Amino acid sequence: MLLAAGSGSRLAAALEGRPKQFLLFEGAPLYWRSAQVFAHSGAVGGIVLVFPEAALEAEAQRVGALSAGDDLGIPCLAVAGGPQRQDSVRLGLAAVPRHVPQVLVHDAARPFMSAALVRRICTALAEGAPAVIPGLPVTDTIKLVDADAPDLAAGTPPRALLRAVQTPQGFDAALLREAHERARADAPATDDAALMEALGVPVRIIPGEAENVKITNPEDLGLLRREAPALLPSNGLGYDVHRYGGERPLRLGGVEIPGAPAVFAHSDGDVLLHALMDAILGCAALGDIGQHFPDSAPALDGISSSILLDRVLELAAGAGIRLCHVDLTVVAQKPRLSPWREEIRNNVAALLGLARDEVNLKATTEEGLGFTGRVEGIKAWALVSALRPAKD
Repeated sequence: MLLAAGSGSRLAAALEGRPKQFLLFEGAPLYWRSAQVFAHSGAVGGIVLVFPEAALEAEAQRVGALSAGDDLGIPCLAVAGGPQRQDSVRLGLAAVPRHVPQVLVHDAARPFMSAALVRRICTALAEGAPAVIPGLPVTDTIKLVDADAPDLAAGTPPRALLRAVQTPQGFDAALLREAHERARADAPATDDAALMEALGVPVRIIPGEAENVKITNPEDLGLLRREAPALLPSNGLGYDVHRYGGERPLRLGGVEIPGAPAVFAHSDGDVLLHALMDAILGCAALGDIGQHFPDSAPALDGISSSILLDRVLELAAGAGIRLCHVDLTVVAQKPRLSPWREEIRNNVAALLGLARDEVNLKATTEEGLGFTGRVEGIKAWALVSALRPAKD
């Protein structure tokens, strides 16, 4: 659920009354950036956009026009919100199908979240957490103030126990509906996690992202107008091999290949994602996966390569790397990959937050030559094209 129904009172004067969520950013309304990230995350099955009631018809038409030029690939529904954020969430929840087990709630004024953050929240929900929120450690000293004399300090909570909370926040959908119904007569809450806490539901906090800032005050508008840094092309080459005869089912690009030979591996043995991770690290000059994820680490035994890829993408993002195109080649005598080629391609695109036409996948044999020809193993190559910031 993407909330774009607020009035943005702190920015009203600077924007001459225009709601901030309708500001243009990279040629589209601010809320569209978050919709794109959700869609490209590969973890979200549909989006409910919540708009002010007076703007619903116009924005629904605009969403249709945006979708025609940039198909999100998932259902996208526009509904009217209410006077308070809490009302808008409740009305948005009413539009979410009852069979959907979990829901994410995100503020459109946070356009800089990453697909990796969305996937981490969804992973925590899939692991059984009923409520998941991203948070950052607080670096400033925080003072409590006296309720009757707000210019007087009343206490200093320890910073180690404080977190600055962000969105998107993920919830068990049925519990969130119950929390909102129980809270209708209470004072509005500033986030949905507070309603879950009041219901007695444990709320799990995962690391947030410093870049996931909220456009709130007039000075924040500079984040939308900032000049793009000069970018230079960057390429990375990745290569990996796995031997057949092990106990790990063969996975390629996060897709399990039924009936294929099992492989020896410390992690889940996804040779294609391993090559891809090395290529991404190459773009950022950050070494290789063996340095970051040594096979001697017990915690990595059997770990999903998709999780490791998310960590690599975070490292690359920290280095300013922007992925543009990925070209992948799998070399194996067996199995034949044509039945799974498009599923693998689509999954890799979703994991990277790229469009499908920015990922290419090829499969070939070595005509009976070498270890792959003797069906002793499988190998993969990955070439990643990216942009990186130019140094001053």
